[in-house]
Amino acid sequence: MASETSIADAGGYGADQPRVVTINLADLRDALSKGLSDFNAMPTHIVFLCLIYPIVTLIFARAYAGYEVLPLVFPLLSGYTLIGPLVAVGMYELSRRREMGLDISRGKAFYVLRRHAIRPIAILGALLMAIYIGWLIAAWAIYVANFGSAIPESVADFALQILTTDPGWTLIIGGGGIGFFFAVVVFSISVVSFPLILDRDVSVMTAMQTSIRAVFANPITMGMWGFIVAGALLIGSLPFFVGLCVVLPVLGHSTWHVYRKVIEHN
Repeated sequence: MASETSIADAGGYGADQPRVVTINLADLRDALSKGLSDFNAMPTHIVFLCLIYPIVTLIFARAYAGYEVLPLVFPLLSGYTLIGPLVAVGMYELSRRREMGLDISRGKAFYVLRRHAIRPIAILGALLMAIYIGWLIAAWAIYVANFGSAIPESVADFALQILTTDPGWTLIIGGGGIGFFFAVVVFSISVVSFPLILDRDVSVMTAMQTSIRAVFANPITMGMWGFIVAGALLIGSLPFFVGLCVVLPVLGHSTWHVYRKVIEHN
């Protein structure tokens, strides 16, 4: 096995502005294939199961205990995708290590806490959390604008309000549009930035700028990747979010390989 220090720290520090290259749909298929291979070699579904279910259970339990939270259940759960790139950092690290022939035991996913990347990851993670909170505030403002501060009397009552009234459809369309905007912003600044920070010693600003440049250089391909991610997360959420314990790590591993394709190696 190769030396951990020499390989993990080589080729990244003090690098110039990373160069973005164009990729195509075949590259996305290859990245997904490699991501699935990484997951098969380093299965972490139990870890994600332990992370996902307490959160989901808490949200639903609170919603049913007090219906005042009900209008925010969907924004809370859908907004989870906004912080997905932060959650997947451990998967990026495991894929990086497997690629370099290093130890790939599950505990090594936390090796990022001891590397040069921890500070920029924390800063970028805090930014994603701020965006997530901003999404929740926006979602609540849209609900209040359409229904006032009235609290649904039951889940059935809330569903009828949303699906059978004009304000409900305004909420669906308006909320969906604003949610899409938040998702595009997060995708653009994070799809490459977290893997880049792990791979090289770059600033948060450089990482975000490179991520945005990667999206602009590959609008169709990266847009397709965004839809693949969104579709996979939707499928993984049905039923009862059980599929996310597989979907999330596979997407995390695959995103690492998308990064390796869209950013030119030194």
